[in-house]
Amino acid sequence: MNSHAIDARPFFLSPQDILIDDRFILFYDNQIVADGEKPYWTLESINPEVVIGGRLLRIDQGDDPDFIAVYLEESPEEALASFELLSLRSLLLSDAAGFFKTAGIANQLDEWLQGHRFCGNCGAETSPHAAERALVCDSCDRHFYPRINPCVIVLVVNGPEILLAKSSRHNGDFYSCLAGFMEVGEAPEETVRREVFEEVGLRVSNIEYIASQSWPFPSQLMLGFIAQYDGGEINPDPNEIADAEWFDLSRLPNIPSAKISVAGGLIDHYISQYSER
Repeated sequence: MNSHAIDARPFFLSPQDILIDDRFILFYDNQIVADGEKPYWTLESINPEVVIGGRLLRIDQGDDPDFIAVYLEESPEEALASFELLSLRSLLLSDAAGFFKTAGIANQLDEWLQGHRFCGNCGAETSPHAAERALVCDSCDRHFYPRINPCVIVLVVNGPEILLAKSSRHNGDFYSCLAGFMEVGEAPEETVRREVFEEVGLRVSNIEYIASQSWPFPSQLMLGFIAQYDGGEINPDPNEIADAEWFDLSRLPNIPSAKISVAGGLIDHYISQYSER
């Protein structure tokens, strides 16, 4: 079975493909155009001119009404009486956190579409495939499918202590697990060993897979592991890590919530596991 095949409802849409119970996610300038407190719109609340003027993609919701992602080229100020602009990341800490996955899918698909408007092989324009979630080069017939970047995220543990780090790339005042992209030819466990050593100079063993999470910043699959400390002294890479420390499970710093992040889930998992010993 082709994982990119679509059902009778088309993925690339024209306005006449819209169903009466569809809901709409509007994007403009890499932000979500929200209907007041709601991050999405319905046919009753949206101005049809907005839908007609945007690029439309269907986000399938199984048995529930689908979402239509509408990517706007121009500001919606003239077409919408009122709206709010929200960042995708802001949904994580809002009442719309349950909507985050759907909005993340829509955001990742937009990244894919923007990045493949032209063929990387011959430079010709691409167009939507008639029966698959794909873009096709009009000249050399090369197909481009949405890509996911696999990453590892790892909680290094040592008895009642866990290693947490603060990123040098973000200004957030919280500590989290170590993470990094997989390299070509690596197994996830090899990436765990390499990333931990490169970022903080430690060796690890007994690497155990725990959980995964789609992370649309911009298009990643986070593979979550717990690994046992196996030697070395903390020596953070300043290009990646602003600070890294061992923290006792009873005195943890500000950490990600398990409700929104696989990092928080890894920490909660180990706390529960260790308390049962």
